[in-house]
Amino acid sequence: MQSKLTDTELIQKTLAGDQSAYADLVKRHQRFVFTLAMRFTKNREDAEEVAQDCFIKAYRSLDNFKQESKFSTWLYSIVYTTAMTSLRKKRLDTSSIDDEETDIQIAAVPSGYDTNNAENRSRSFYLNQAIEQLSADDAAIITLFYKGEQSLEEIAQTLGVEANSVKVKLFRARQRLKEKLERNLKHEVKELI
Repeated sequence: MQSKLTDTELIQKTLAGDQSAYADLVKRHQRFVFTLAMRFTKNREDAEEVAQDCFIKAYRSLDNFKQESKFSTWLYSIVYTTAMTSLRKKRLDTSSIDDEETDIQIAAVPSGYDTNNAENRSRSFYLNQAIEQLSADDAAIITLFYKGEQSLEEIAQTLGVEANSVKVKLFRARQRLKEKLERNLKHEVKELI
């Protein structure tokens, strides 16, 4: 069973011609790649396209992966550059993607009887809603740090910047996320009253 193999072992098997090993790598990382792509594109169809492009690019460049960093860091840098390229192309055809009112897609929260579970879903809902309102760079840094559990150094490699720069950007992104949450929740409280 290949799913117990490390990323490095799966890469070696893929380079030796085992296509199922690459399929296992894709399965292992597809959810987070899609999540990160969604943070940039803010559109499901575009995120799916970016994620698919990333895995194709990664496969074609797998022999260039030097293993100086984790595979996930290398892969997420491909996601970043692919998403940025996609956004640049889209900017030519549309108005500003930074408009907070433009196509904010919110997943429906399923109902349930468990109050703790409902409370956790509600927190997650508001957090994801606020992250979706951030700029693509802020959303990416928040997602990489908290959901991807990447270190500042790994994020720096992914984004191609210095670790200190990531630290500053993460601090500022947290501040903007806090402002979005406060504004969104204040609005939600007003609707309840």
